[in-house]
Amino acid sequence: MALAIRLSRTGRKKRPYYRIVVADKRMPRDGRYIERLGTYDPLLPSDNENRVRLVKERIEYWLAQGAKPSERVALFLGREGIIPMPAQPVRPKKSEQSEKTKLRIADKEEKRKAAAEAAAEAQAAPAEEAPAPAEEAAAPAETEAEKPAE
Repeated sequence: MALAIRLSRTGRKKRPYYRIVVADKRMPRDGRYIERLGTYDPLLPSDNENRVRLVKERIEYWLAQGAKPSERVALFLGREGIIPMPAQPVRPKKSEQSEKTKLRIADKEEKRKAAAEAAAEAQAAPAEEAPAPAEEAAAPAETEAEKPAE
């Protein structure tokens, strides 16, 4: 029989409370269990001594019998010193950017600055030529006014 030390959820809706139990791995999460080994109340503050309560002697017995703890229960047991603390994956911080991303952002900045300079030069050049087209536009307006009405 494959044994697991895991959490069994109790409590009401939106108010979870867990029993730490040893059960056959094939049983449902909240189904039949062999023995209750402790409790976990996630609503209590993390520094509260009653947040996780364990019966160490019985847990050590079931571990000797071959029971495997779930990931969450393994963390609880590691904090209590019953088993070695399991390795947790290192998650990169979202604020840190990879070198590839930094290079891509720098390239975008350079292109944006070059486009802004080109736009500034383009605005400066037509500004000098702008009076000439305005004079040409005024001249055809006079010719239309001079034409006789039909």
